[in-house]
Amino acid sequence: MSCILFHNGAVWTGTGTITDALSVRDGRIEALGAAALAGTHDERVDLRGGMLLPAFGDGHCHPDHAGFEALGPQVRGLSTVEEIVEEVRRHADAHPGDGWIVGGGYDATIVPDGLFDARWLDEAVPDRPVALRAWDYHTLWCNSEAMRRAGLDASTSDTPRGRFARRPDGELLGTMIEWDAVDAVLAAAPARTTEGLVTALAAATQAYAAAGVTWIQDAWVEHGTVDAYLEAARRGLLATRVNLAFRADPVRWREQLAEFAADRERVRTLGDDRLTANTVKFFVDGILENRTASLLAPYSDDPCTRGMPVWPYGELLEALTAVDAMGLQAHLHAIGDAGIRTALDAIEHVTRVNGPRDRRPVIAHVQVLAEEDLPRFARLGVIANLQPLWARTDPPMTKLTFPRIGPDRARRQYLIGSLLRSGVHVSFGSDWPVSDHRPLAGLPVAVTRENAEREPSGGWLPEERIGIEEALSAYTAGVAHQAFAEEERGTLAPGKVADLVWLDGDVRRLDPHDIAETTTVLGTWAAGVRTFLPANRSGV
Repeated sequence: MSCILFHNGAVWTGTGTITDALSVRDGRIEALGAAALAGTHDERVDLRGGMLLPAFGDGHCHPDHAGFEALGPQVRGLSTVEEIVEEVRRHADAHPGDGWIVGGGYDATIVPDGLFDARWLDEAVPDRPVALRAWDYHTLWCNSEAMRRAGLDASTSDTPRGRFARRPDGELLGTMIEWDAVDAVLAAAPARTTEGLVTALAAATQAYAAAGVTWIQDAWVEHGTVDAYLEAARRGLLATRVNLAFRADPVRWREQLAEFAADRERVRTLGDDRLTANTVKFFVDGILENRTASLLAPYSDDPCTRGMPVWPYGELLEALTAVDAMGLQAHLHAIGDAGIRTALDAIEHVTRVNGPRDRRPVIAHVQVLAEEDLPRFARLGVIANLQPLWARTDPPMTKLTFPRIGPDRARRQYLIGSLLRSGVHVSFGSDWPVSDHRPLAGLPVAVTRENAEREPSGGWLPEERIGIEEALSAYTAGVAHQAFAEEERGTLAPGKVADLVWLDGDVRRLDPHDIAETTTVLGTWAAGVRTFLPANRSGV
């Protein structure tokens, strides 16, 4: 492999130093500064006053969902029911051979309580089933034909892990809430093909490479998806490194253990640097917007519920202990304060039963955190994976979350600054396609805690704002630590793997609000191999 020199710009190492040059040989960083300039080079990249830094990572995302969402009705970002229905009609007309119309990303805030009526979709497509996931991917809106195909009607009962919204007369409305209800519809739809999954994964990882990302945590991998990942890797279609997190099912986790072991071994046997399978995902609770996140006290707008735990507590302890004994990393979705406490209790139990080891458990989202549980993260060695784009007062927050939890709990949300100050390892992610996958979009919110209208002035919960270099580190070194790769990636030093991103300007010197709109990724390298080159540039 040739030697590459990057020069004539700011090289941010992530270790507190800035230099002006970096050289790469055989996929690893050879030298920095004057030592880099003094060597011989086969290729020179003129940074033209831009910024070179460790490539970004995403500690929690769903690339297959994002890839498939791009293929279905383009409902994300539409602001009225009429617009969504018209887009579904357009897509159905353009794809007359599709037996099912399946898509995702509609905004649940545009109707009261996020409850959508099947009859609205019936107007567009009465004779074929339509199933749309909400932007949160915990809720589904479908038409009457989809419910008929799935065998659902007024006699269908709610379950401990699923709720069917109903009309006043008891008939199903068409909004399905959480696992069992959502799955009841989707189980009737044709399964995604391996080839379709390969296409979705290729498109999603290419989008990540264009965003300057070289490692992602797929935080929801089903057994059938592994074949597609293996095939994509064999064809060289993964434009980023991907670590798979197999989803543990509360109903069948015991039989899944053998699947986890076999799938991990299949990935290891392939031996592709861009694919690993070291993690298992546990959904501990749901989300606040549909009152399924687990809370210590009842919801402010519904005193009859504290949420919907996904696992019986004893089963969670047993399953987590078994997965940990296999040497797999735990990655737990926990939103509500009770859900987070349950996750921490379960991790503490595993540590006590299985003994000490470098396990690096991850709790993702960490939305409403009880004050007494904050110190437990550092004490237990738990990584807090947060989505900085959520730490702002956008419509989901003001229309759904604030009324659900009330003002006191609202002040305990996304405590990024507090977690960092308490010594917790913090990594950033996007939960894409739930929110924007680009780190350049998340950086401004982490630093300002302001929304797109730059409100509230000074930031929502301003004490939880963090500095731009802390935010960069959460996307780089923080994610590398989550990946057990801090010795290899996440900062720039001689001997480390050359995972790099080139920006057209130094984001540390910009007004944070301007970063997403004015900064461009000019190149991404994974182990010295260029994975992204802007379409309008033929070389450097």
